Amino acid sequence: MERKERKQICALVLVSILGLLWLGAYAIRPKKGVNERIFLVHADNLRYNEFEQPDAQRLSGKVHFRQGGMNMYADSAVYFQAANSFEAFGHVRILQGDTLSLVGEQLYYDGEAMLAQMRRNVILRHRKQVLITDSLNFDRFYDVGYFFNGGQLIDGQNDLTSDWGEYYLGQQKASFNFNVKLKNPKFTLTTDTLHYNVRTKWAEVQGPSNIYHGKDIVYTERGYYNSEKEIYRLSNVSKRTELYHNAITHNGRITDYESRLLGDSLVYEKDDKMKVFGHAFYEDKKNRGQLMGDYGEYHEDLGIAMATGNALAKEYSQGKDTLFVHADTLRLYSYDLETDKPKTKETKNIYRVLHGYFHVRSFRDDVQAVCDSLVFNSQKKLLTLYRDPIVWSDNRQVLGEEINVFTNDSTIDSIHVDRQALLVEQLQTDSAIVYNQITGQQMRSYFVNGQMDHNEVQGNVCIVYYPLDKDSVLDNVVYAETSKLRMTLANKKLKRIWGPATTGTVYPVALAPSDKTILPNFAWFDYIRPLNKSDLFNWRGKKKGSELKIMPRREAPLQHFSKD
Repeated sequence: MERKERKQICALVLVSILGLLWLGAYAIRPKKGVNERIFLVHADNLRYNEFEQPDAQRLSGKVHFRQGGMNMYADSAVYFQAANSFEAFGHVRILQGDTLSLVGEQLYYDGEAMLAQMRRNVILRHRKQVLITDSLNFDRFYDVGYFFNGGQLIDGQNDLTSDWGEYYLGQQKASFNFNVKLKNPKFTLTTDTLHYNVRTKWAEVQGPSNIYHGKDIVYTERGYYNSEKEIYRLSNVSKRTELYHNAITHNGRITDYESRLLGDSLVYEKDDKMKVFGHAFYEDKKNRGQLMGDYGEYHEDLGIAMATGNALAKEYSQGKDTLFVHADTLRLYSYDLETDKPKTKETKNIYRVLHGYFHVRSFRDDVQAVCDSLVFNSQKKLLTLYRDPIVWSDNRQVLGEEINVFTNDSTIDSIHVDRQALLVEQLQTDSAIVYNQITGQQMRSYFVNGQMDHNEVQGNVCIVYYPLDKDSVLDNVVYAETSKLRMTLANKKLKRIWGPATTGTVYPVALAPSDKTILPNFAWFDYIRPLNKSDLFNWRGKKKGSELKIMPRREAPLQHFSKD
């Protein structure tokens, strides 16, 4: 109990000290109005009653006071000359130079404190700004007016309202608190606290805030907006800045949206281009895709998005299976579904094209890939890989200079490989692990229900094939060469193979020469293969010397014509 009482006493003493310090600061504040008396310039009528109110003079008819450079007018007034103050009624006006006017219906003015308390239908005009309220205290010493019963500041196209606020005339700054709303023709902002610079047109919001911009809704807990340059700078310490496109709200909550943009801080520029810093996240709910990274950009009208730093894209428009893509940089482009032209502001139906650059790794349950650069077309359902690409599906690995993977709603449809194509299939038997191999200049592999159905290879085709019997016994190996090959499979086993002018040999496995079991360009890159979506961020390159060497294409002979 004694400890509790001591805490209460300490708290009371602290509050008392702070109160005394505040009162002392107020008491010693310098006064502009020292020795600056209020002068009665004019009144049609003056009445004085020494017995009823000896310290007051009652004035009526065109009452005019002056203090320094300020003039005050009213229909009637009570003048306290000794106290250097007065009360005014009727059409009350305060004019200071040609930049300030304050009107209302009732005024109490303290000439010593230089404080005007205007009430009822108050309008403060300062330069091009207009402040409308029902009660306003105007401190001439600090050139600040503050309202506490609701007010409205009109600055050009900006309309600010709040329950309580301050307007600093000298600094041309304003602060608004509680139920703050900023409106202009392009957006509406609601917040708890807003600081506004009249000169620079920058508005700063603090606390839970929503910005309604067309069909977009931006949520933040701290941010800046410039109404002239039309730039948002939004940041959030405890929660993330969020932007919803085509959103529907209910009781202040987002219930549906076409797309949203999140991040630790967000810069929204005039041309609808947004920059996101920290935990950038973009979701296109309509087209079923996501893009995220440490930093991101999004151009709303053009439908262009970019992410870098732990960048990851998710594409889930094709049923249950989601395609995950990681790269140093990811870019998302939008195209008109009918014309195939880049998206414009008027485009209604779109499809997306994803580009990935450098250290690209992708994962889907039925297919994984690694390459230097990648393009995914959501309309064609086509995944194209460039520069040393590798594709895995089940126990198969595909290499080549360029690989195109066509998918359907949930599985692979076909794989097309151009130049230096190599298909490797790993077989695990009771006695050993061996590899079926096919190489050629071009390869087309076709799938049914996720399983390879038939394969077509052209150009310098070489084959290493291990036929297995019903008991998966490994007896022989086939080596063959041809110019063209077509093979069909059933239940993951070779059903038929065809090729013109094929030369080949069947060897017992134990007696087969090494160059007939392993092709010159054979490679098995299981140590590079992405294991899951989390493994995408763990880059593992090829071992030195195993990189694919690009073969130059043959060019047509140049034809030279004689100058004669």
